[in-house]
Amino acid sequence: MDIVLLLKALVLGVVEGITEFLPISSTGHLILAGDLLHFDGPTAQVFEIVIQLGAILAVCWEYRAKISDVVRNLPHRTDAQRFTFNLIIAFMPAAILGVLFIKEIKHYLFKPVPVALAFIIGGLLILWAERRQHRITVQRVDDMDWRDALKVGCAQALALIPGTSRSGATIIGGLFFGLSRKAATEFSFFLAIPTMFAATFYDLYKHRAMLHVHDLEVIGVGFVFAFISAFFAVRGLLRYIAHHDFTAFAWYRIAFGLVVLGTAYFHLVNWNAG
Repeated sequence: MDIVLLLKALVLGVVEGITEFLPISSTGHLILAGDLLHFDGPTAQVFEIVIQLGAILAVCWEYRAKISDVVRNLPHRTDAQRFTFNLIIAFMPAAILGVLFIKEIKHYLFKPVPVALAFIIGGLLILWAERRQHRITVQRVDDMDWRDALKVGCAQALALIPGTSRSGATIIGGLFFGLSRKAATEFSFFLAIPTMFAATFYDLYKHRAMLHVHDLEVIGVGFVFAFISAFFAVRGLLRYIAHHDFTAFAWYRIAFGLVVLGTAYFHLVNWNAG
């Protein structure tokens, strides 16, 4: 048993769980944390794919009553049918663009410095979104129609750029398109379920040859801690937005991105892309 490796898995699992549903980019944090911890290679690739399942299962558990209600009433209730159709519509833009361009994106952009730039740009966009006047036309997730869902889905597609943040793109996109802060946040959580399940299983299928029994211990530690930390992050974010906006996340993104760029430029941290 490699204790150091297990500790790295624990740290990365917590990083994934905390950052997956906050508007600060889990992919960006994992790339930077993995680079800093020297956690790379085939095991790291599979590890980062699998621990996403831990995070998304935390959302499924938190919203198990809503999910159960929709599934049970899908054949005969229009609100359940509309909710499901909205998720399908919102899922499609990122799915189509991901299939077409994911190789190019991973080759050119899955590196610390491009991620840091995406952090800063995303933070500036959040500041802009929070400073503009909001005109709320959709108070609850169940009030959305297919046009609202399609707009949010197009915003989510921007998160294919690592460092952008899937939750950040959908939440801020939702605010731009008239959703209340609560509706935008909750729809981001629900949209994560088909999006992340599809992306995870697609990546697992492509990297199935890299799965080895001796890696299960490391992957298991990351999976469990991703689930636990994501569970508390989701609940914490819902409580936070009841009384605050997303400005603090914007400043965090900008500061974090500048730190990465600064340490890379002055060779204080040996980032792989620095």
